[in-house]
Amino acid sequence: MKMVCAVIRPEMFGSVKAALEADGVYGMTVTEVMGRGAQRGIALKFRGKVMPVELIPKVKIEMVVSDADVEKVIGIIRANGRTGKPGDGRIFVLSVESIYRVRTDQEEAEEA
Repeated sequence: MKMVCAVIRPEMFGSVKAALEADGVYGMTVTEVMGRGAQRGIALKFRGKVMPVELIPKVKIEMVVSDADVEKVIGIIRANGRTGKPGDGRIFVLSVESIYRVRTDQEEAEEA
């Protein structure tokens, strides 16, 4: 099992979520986060003054998927979350050692 963690533009979340659901991927945790990458923020003009904005709103999507589905999920996120401009985000893939269901207090078996 792997955890796919994607940090994307908020305006791209709807299309990413719809595409994942269309392919049968429903389970996800979504968090509104703030961050910055190599661009180190942006500069906005407000009432004639330039105001630096160092942290930019992003959406973080976390999903635990089978090893066989990792590449499919990454491809969906990349295809539907891309604008082609700096700040489109990042995707991280982490190994998941164990999963426990809180309600039943049981460890879930890894999918084959």
